[in-house]
Amino acid sequence: MERANSRSLGDFFLLGVSERDQLEMIFFVIILFSYLLTLIGNSTIILLSSLDVQLHTPMYFFLSNLSSLDLAFTTSSVPQMLINLWGSDKTISYGGCVTQLYVFLWLGATECILLVVMAFDRYVAVCRPLHYATIVNPRLCWLLAAIAWFGGLGNSVILSTFTLQLPLCGHRRVDNFLCEVPAMIKLACGDTSLNEAVLNGVCTFFMAIPLSIILISYCYIAQAVLKIRSAEGRKKAFNTCLSHLVVVLLFYGSAVYGYLLPAKSSDQDQGKFISLFYSVVTPTVNPLIYTLRNKEVKGALRRLLGRGREIS
Repeated sequence: MERANSRSLGDFFLLGVSERDQLEMIFFVIILFSYLLTLIGNSTIILLSSLDVQLHTPMYFFLSNLSSLDLAFTTSSVPQMLINLWGSDKTISYGGCVTQLYVFLWLGATECILLVVMAFDRYVAVCRPLHYATIVNPRLCWLLAAIAWFGGLGNSVILSTFTLQLPLCGHRRVDNFLCEVPAMIKLACGDTSLNEAVLNGVCTFFMAIPLSIILISYCYIAQAVLKIRSAEGRKKAFNTCLSHLVVVLLFYGSAVYGYLLPAKSSDQDQGKFISLFYSVVTPTVNPLIYTLRNKEVKGALRRLLGRGREIS
């Protein structure tokens, strides 16, 4: 109690799984392992995309953007999770909570747009292969990447600022692993129906609409793939699109559940674990999905390791 009273009244308490103390060390080990895999996997993709000339293509430009985003996405939340899970101190400063809220929402919205951009790249590659180099030129690539990053930032500024205007109910106990919009709405006093309506409207724009566009584009891609006469050609086109589609379903499935369900009516524990899934698990498995079935990435890794052995 003395420690709590000595703290700033602006501190928030991230409860996480604090009511289940026996699970905290298990979560700590799992999250730490996942974070290390995220750092290694995504850093490897960024390094290969930068150093290997054969990967200097629009597909790997967008993939390196996704890897950079995933690195920042996890780093904005996971270190604080690990600190809170390691010891009895569950606090996060007001400034830290606000920063986490803005950054986490910014990067999450950016990923929503970036996955649409990557779907567009695959659509042109499969459906308009003869015009691919002309359409998806370097200038367009940088423009689309900028739209994704700045579009996500605009969403975060609007939604996070609106959420922070809510009056709190005399306590700052966030029943989650991190400070994000649904968890912050649950702290508010009085009627939050307007905030929930704004949250649903913004998230529909950044999730449901992009997901619909992605699925429609894949319908056209599937039609184009079926028209390819060569079995090897169909397999190559299918493999290049499958990785992206799996990432889309993992990310959007968990994010839609976490953000489009009514903030105060969703189950507390389910909401926590869904947050944990799209903030920790998805960034970890993304590089695995893109590398395990990708011959170009594995080839670039072998070439990089070969040059390293030659130098040594």
